[in-house]
Amino acid sequence: MEEKKYDLENRLVDLTADIVFLCKDLPTDMTGTYYENQLLRSAGSSALNFGESQGTNTVKDKIFKLALTLKELKESRVNLRILEKVNYGESSKRMQLLERGRTTN
Repeated sequence: MEEKKYDLENRLVDLTADIVFLCKDLPTDMTGTYYENQLLRSAGSSALNFGESQGTNTVKDKIFKLALTLKELKESRVNLRILEKVNYGESSKRMQLLERGRTTN
């Protein structure tokens, strides 16, 4: 089967991987640890919830899982905007690219 050009699952996995690399670069102080944990959970959850939505048995459950995916993506975006605004860590260029939806790989 041919892969779709804009496969959302692959894009969410790429985003989550980029977040993992970003979090590795954050300082290990209280602020860095807090945002690292928040970002890892919300970005990872968005990819996982989308994957779960692909195996649901009802339309209602699929909509619920996709709504959770969107909620977690919005949380990730806000976390990135906060870190970018305070120019936190050595990886502000990576944060800017992620916030704008571009991958850095």
